[in-house]
Amino acid sequence: MNVMKRLQPPIHLLKAFTATARFGSVSRASEALHLTQSAVSKQISELEQMTGVLLFERIRQRLTLTPAGVRYEAAIRPLLAQLEAATLDLITSGDGGGALHISTLPTFGAKWLIPRLPDFQKAQPLIALNFVPYLQGYDFQRADLDCSILFGNGNWPGAVADYLTGRDVVLIAPPAVPRKPHLRKAQDVAGFTLLQHVSVPHAWSHWCEAHGVSGVNALMGPQLDQFHSLIRAVMAGMGLALVPHCLVKDDIAAGLVSAPLKDGYMDEMGYYLCYPESRSHLKPLISFRQWLLDAVNKVDGQAPYPDTITGKNP
Repeated sequence: MNVMKRLQPPIHLLKAFTATARFGSVSRASEALHLTQSAVSKQISELEQMTGVLLFERIRQRLTLTPAGVRYEAAIRPLLAQLEAATLDLITSGDGGGALHISTLPTFGAKWLIPRLPDFQKAQPLIALNFVPYLQGYDFQRADLDCSILFGNGNWPGAVADYLTGRDVVLIAPPAVPRKPHLRKAQDVAGFTLLQHVSVPHAWSHWCEAHGVSGVNALMGPQLDQFHSLIRAVMAGMGLALVPHCLVKDDIAAGLVSAPLKDGYMDEMGYYLCYPESRSHLKPLISFRQWLLDAVNKVDGQAPYPDTITGKNP
C-alpha cells in the first residue's frame, strides 16, 4: 500500500468514521450522511484496512470506539471542522455571499426572527440562511451548523454567546380575566393556575420573590415545553404564564392575551446568538450577527453591543 495514501485517508472515509462515532450507530450515521448503511460500513472497514487499526467494537448491540478510535476521532474532528470552515470561507470570500447554517428555538424563530428576515434578505441578498433542525442543545462539531440561537444564561462551553433579547419577562393572562378572582396586584396570582415552562422550572419562584408574593406554590401547575405552547394555553384560558416580552408583544397589542400587571421583571435567562470561535471569521456569520444585533437594538432599545464578533455581551 502506498505510504502517502495510508497516512492521508480520503475525506469521505473520515466523515463516515466521525459520524458513526458521534451517533454510535451505522444506521444513524448513514441518515446524516445521506448514504446507505452498507456504504458507511464499507467505508469504515476500508479506513480500518488502510490504517491497520481496529476503530470500533460492538458492545451490547452498539458500536463503541476502541481506545485507538477515541484518540483518532478526537484528533481528526477539529481538523474536519477547520477544513469545512476554510472551504466555506473560500466560497464566500469573493462576493460577500454564501450560506449560513443556523438553528433556532422554534418559538423565537416563529415569533421574532422569521418576521424580520425579509429585512436581512434585502440587506444581504447574496447570503442564504439554511435552517438546521433544532436539537435540544447544540453541536458545533457538525459540519452543517455555524451558529445557534439558544435560551439560557449565556454560558455554553466552547461557544461565544452574544446576548440578544428575552430577559424582560411579562406576566400574561387570558384576554378576558374573570372578575373573580381579581388580578390587580402581584399577590392576586394566588387565585390562578400558574402555567410552567419545563426548561425554566423556577420562573414563578423567582417572580414571586421579586414581587414579594407569599403563600403561593410556585412550582404547581401544568407543564409545557415551549413558550409558544404557554402563550396558546393562556389564550385558551388555562391560566397565567411568564414569557419573554419580545415573544408576546404583538399578541398583547392584538388583544389575544393581556398583561394586567404593569410592573416589569428582569430575569437572568435570555436568547443568545452562539457560535464557535473557530467560525467567527466567516463573512456570512459576521454579516448576520451585525444585522441581528442591529435589529435587536432597533426594536428593544438595548445597550450598545461589542463591535468585534468575539465580544460577549453582559
